[in-house]
Amino acid sequence: MEIDFKNKVVLVTGGSRGIGAACVKLFADSGAQIAFTYNTNEDAANQIIAGYNFELKIKAYKVNAADEDNIIACVRAVKNEFGRIDILVNNAGIWKQAKVDEMDLKEWNETINVNLTGCFLFIKHVVPVMKENGFGRIINIASTAGQRGEPYHSHYASSKGGVISLTKSLAVELAKFNITTNCVAPGWVYTDMSNPVITREEKDKEIKEYIPLGRAAYPEEVAGPVFFLASILADHINGEILNVNGGSELCG
Repeated sequence: MEIDFKNKVVLVTGGSRGIGAACVKLFADSGAQIAFTYNTNEDAANQIIAGYNFELKIKAYKVNAADEDNIIACVRAVKNEFGRIDILVNNAGIWKQAKVDEMDLKEWNETINVNLTGCFLFIKHVVPVMKENGFGRIINIASTAGQRGEPYHSHYASSKGGVISLTKSLAVELAKFNITTNCVAPGWVYTDMSNPVITREEKDKEIKEYIPLGRAAYPEEVAGPVFFLASILADHINGEILNVNGGSELCG
């Protein structure tokens, strides 16, 4: 069975780097029309667009994932430009370290607002577009941290746990509209955000010891499960948390 997305419009948040960029490229290579967001790195966004010929419709939008007005404007612009939104990949996120007794409220709120509230807001404003078309696939990027916690990253783990609960809630709520909602939960992944930590010699050694596959994942290895959940192969999968962690956390 050949899987292509030639008649689908995909919106990827945080699509200029890391997992998001890998998702953009995978869907684009399968013929989808692509809209993706970025926050600060316009050069990275332009490099992705430059990699495709003019036959493929691909456009980047500068969006603050914690700003509802930004998100409303983005969704409206995507609908006006592409006519529809079939697939939403909620990937935009931040990951910072802080001890709980040293973390200020601003840092807590920033992480929750980007990782969880931003995810909610994109869904809130994309779902009406999906309802109009009687079809939708929502894939949220969570983390194993949202299932088992993560010391010194309690704000991040809490935000991703919220994404998982949001996913399960909406899987039931939106199913009657032919909209499925699923989640991909990566463990350690080699990205610009995590590389400063996981490429340290001591952390690299630790990762190789506790991940059964002996290494962190590459962004493309997370994009693959996202692609699967958006495809016709996963039409009857709804409310699932697909773990991509090399076997390090058997979260179930």
